[in-house]
Amino acid sequence: MSAFPPCPNCSSEFTYEDGGIYICPECAHEWSEQAAMPIEVVGKVYRDSAGNVLQDGDTVTVIKDLKLKGSAGVIKMGTKVKNIRLVGSDHDIDCKIDGFGAMSLKSEFVKKV
Repeated sequence: MSAFPPCPNCSSEFTYEDGGIYICPECAHEWSEQAAMPIEVVGKVYRDSAGNVLQDGDTVTVIKDLKLKGSAGVIKMGTKVKNIRLVGSDHDIDCKIDGFGAMSLKSEFVKKV
């Protein structure tokens, strides 16, 4: 086994170094040592309607009446939602609301308590 990083293009372990760059003999991909360093992944920052940063487990309040699709129910303004969970979809918040059950909300319609 080599002490060189695997190819980022094809994941081959047979890479070698030549003059400060790494080369993959299987796919002929070349990259620099800087590109071989892992990049720190920064997660998405979720914010409420007032710009406060939201985190898992926070309690939020609904800031406007929200009509439920497929139902005649409405979540009234001022409804408290406890223990939210942030997810990476178009509706940022998964939660349970008393009287309505599990649902997803957009972070733009809530305010952190």
